[in-house]
Amino acid sequence: MGPSHALSGAAAWLSGSLALEHLGLFHQTSLQLAVGTAMCAGGALLPDMDVSGKVTANKGGATVAHTFGVVSLFLAECVEKLSLGVYNLTRRSGDPRRHNGHRTLTHTLVFNIALGAGTIALCAVFGKWAVIGVLFFTFAMALRGLFEKWAKRAGWIIVTLAAAAAAFGTYQQLPGGRGYPALGVALGVGGIVHLLGDLLTDRGCPLFWPIPIRRKKLWHCVGVPDALAVKVGGKVEVLGLRTTFTAVAVLAGGLLLAPPLLSGLGLGA
Repeated sequence: MGPSHALSGAAAWLSGSLALEHLGLFHQTSLQLAVGTAMCAGGALLPDMDVSGKVTANKGGATVAHTFGVVSLFLAECVEKLSLGVYNLTRRSGDPRRHNGHRTLTHTLVFNIALGAGTIALCAVFGKWAVIGVLFFTFAMALRGLFEKWAKRAGWIIVTLAAAAAAFGTYQQLPGGRGYPALGVALGVGGIVHLLGDLLTDRGCPLFWPIPIRRKKLWHCVGVPDALAVKVGGKVEVLGLRTTFTAVAVLAGGLLLAPPLLSGLGLGA
């Protein structure tokens, strides 16, 4: 579901930005809008970093785990084992035994909110290099998710170089002397959008952990009824959801960018 998650993140940020702009609550420049969209799209892939694969063979794992080749596959292996460890340490008698950590720790609200808050703090405390690092990592994930076929053909080295160039170039254009809290907000929102997407599948996710919403279960997965669940890789996801997310993103982006573009051309009201 990598491309679907990335597209949903982009659509969520653009449509949310359009709503805030329309209500007069928050305005973004074209650059800020592009950065926020990329951050949210990349963040919408991040929870699936808990899907490990075969590191030495560079196989398996989720879309995001292939962002930096075997390096990110190894990172996914570590995240998966960490998630499984947290699950085993906190599980109750009603929680089933598991052999992997997919859809556990990284698929909770508390994790993604903490990730966004941690990113805000990191950029505020460490400044330039932290901001560039966050942009680089997230831009690379966004490229892998939004341009999946190109990324596969190009390979992880090209994706890495493109993300590095974009991160350095973007930082040079951002206004200085700020903590850039919007980066953390976009990353956290992207992760939460990912969770909402997983709620549409038959497995769901433990959205409210560590709140025990069921007796003897701390890792209760919530989601839509099986009859309404979306099949991963099925026509509803690949054709229906991806087409919808793309249309929403294009429409919202067009409505946001049209006024300043027309104004620049001297055609504004």
